[in-house]
Amino acid sequence: QVQLVESGGGSVQAGGSLRLSCAASGFRVSSNCMGWFRQAPGKEREGVASIDSYGITTYGDSMKGRFTISQDNAKNTLYLQMNSLNPEDTAMYYCAARVWGGTYCGLTYRSWATYYWGQGTQVTVSS
Repeated sequence: QVQLVESGGGSVQAGGSLRLSCAASGFRVSSNCMGWFRQAPGKEREGVASIDSYGITTYGDSMKGRFTISQDNAKNTLYLQMNSLNPEDTAMYYCAARVWGGTYCGLTYRSWATYYWGQGTQVTVSS
């Protein structure tokens, strides 16, 4: 049974950092495309970062240089290190897995929608 459990969200002031974790079970994160998405109130869900089975990463434009996606294969866990946070980063952050999803590992939400998702973890950045 595939399961994704996020943790690490919270409240932080602008300029601060947070590290999100996504503990996976039922499959190997190292063998599949993994991603982070976020959704702010009243907005569509958007791709934050992804990492494929070769370790190749993709980032959304506003996240480049501030966010880093990584994984610990021994712990079967995905991470998102977020630095230089600003109020526009406030959102619910979701971990997603394209288990047996082929080679696509971009950040288009509709290409992930039917795969596996965690319950989300809230990130709030105050100015």
